[in-house]
Amino acid sequence: MSDDRPVMPRGSVSRTARLASLPLGAAGRATLGLGKRLSGQSSDAVAAELQQRTAEQLFAVLGQLKGGAMKLGQALSVFEAAVPEEVAAPYREALVKLQEEAPPMAVRTVHAVLAEQLGGTWRRRFADFDDQPAAAASIGQVHRATWKDGRDVAVKIQYPGAATALMADLNQLSRFARLFATLFPGMDVKPLIAELRARVVEELDYSLEADAQRAFAAAYAGDPQIVVPRVVASAPKVIVSEWLEGTPLSRIIAGGSREQRNRSGTLLATLHFSGPQRAGLLHADPHPGNFRLLDDGRLGVIDFGATARLPDGHPEPIGRLLRWSLEGRADEVLADLRAEGFVLPGTTVDPQAVLAFLRPMLEPVASPRFHFTRAWMQEQAARISDPRSDMTRLGRQLNLPPAYLLIHRVTIGSIGVLCQLDAEGDFRSILEEWLPSFSA
Repeated sequence: MSDDRPVMPRGSVSRTARLASLPLGAAGRATLGLGKRLSGQSSDAVAAELQQRTAEQLFAVLGQLKGGAMKLGQALSVFEAAVPEEVAAPYREALVKLQEEAPPMAVRTVHAVLAEQLGGTWRRRFADFDDQPAAAASIGQVHRATWKDGRDVAVKIQYPGAATALMADLNQLSRFARLFATLFPGMDVKPLIAELRARVVEELDYSLEADAQRAFAAAYAGDPQIVVPRVVASAPKVIVSEWLEGTPLSRIIAGGSREQRNRSGTLLATLHFSGPQRAGLLHADPHPGNFRLLDDGRLGVIDFGATARLPDGHPEPIGRLLRWSLEGRADEVLADLRAEGFVLPGTTVDPQAVLAFLRPMLEPVASPRFHFTRAWMQEQAARISDPRSDMTRLGRQLNLPPAYLLIHRVTIGSIGVLCQLDAEGDFRSILEEWLPSFSA
């Protein structure tokens, strides 16, 4: 790509054509699968092959897009621990390639955005600015620079036209959401896409992100476990914050030591449960690329584009429901679920069946130590997604109230990252410290 070509938005015709290839490919694979079943191949073997081929095409298309395609891919990546390794491996490779090989903005475009957002004399605010990006994301890229006072800083710059491209991708992807069910059985991707679309306005306003980062930085100032870089300057499409060195969690997932895995997992869980209590905010994007393990053992958090406002901390019923479930108090659990709207009025469910549905998912906090593994998450996914099972039928009778939807998704996503990390630790004590009503 020459320096004269902006990254975004790309041609709408080519973007639509790439996305439109998804259902066409699915139709071809379905026909192929029917032929193989008629020729005598087992349904399991055919299903596995179709899943693999769907994955390959899906990753190829996502790998050619940015904007919403990258954002959806990142959101889904935290769930890849629930699928077989032969499918998860190419998924991880595709996302890494997408992020590492994303073409940069033209240098003149970078300078134009900085001038528009920080003023025509923006260069005077920096002692040094590297025109080559250090990282790329779904709606912007990051440059390394030196602030005028000598501090190393990260300069996050939004792609011109990011809003248009992002919404176009998400609108197109929502039409093909059913294809993702091939990779993530039992998961409805449409609500996730709808949530991403609803949050686009907030994520595109870097001023809001900067405010969230400032709140987290103040809450964790001087903390021995978690570090949040301070914001140096901000504008609607640019954030300048202190540079943070460290090992990305994605690299630890790929080849980290046992100590790194356990430490990262413990701190990620600590951030998840302590953030609402300390900052009144929930970090709502548990993607491995948003975290770093520093050499001093602290967890660095570098992206705050997605946060949920929880000024009163986690909802109090969550801790009580977890505690009662672990204590086997089925009647009380069902009564509380009804009160909070998890069971719709007029729906008849058996309290013990509800407890049997919930209890296996609470193993991580049932005892002082638990080992998160991909096998455990795959087991849980299979248990509640098999359409022939009683658990799946019960799950359809339960409801997820709007107030809990984002909390639920972020929690499941964080668990997915813990399984990717293969992390082991005392997660129960984290809930005892930070989750209201979990401890009697």
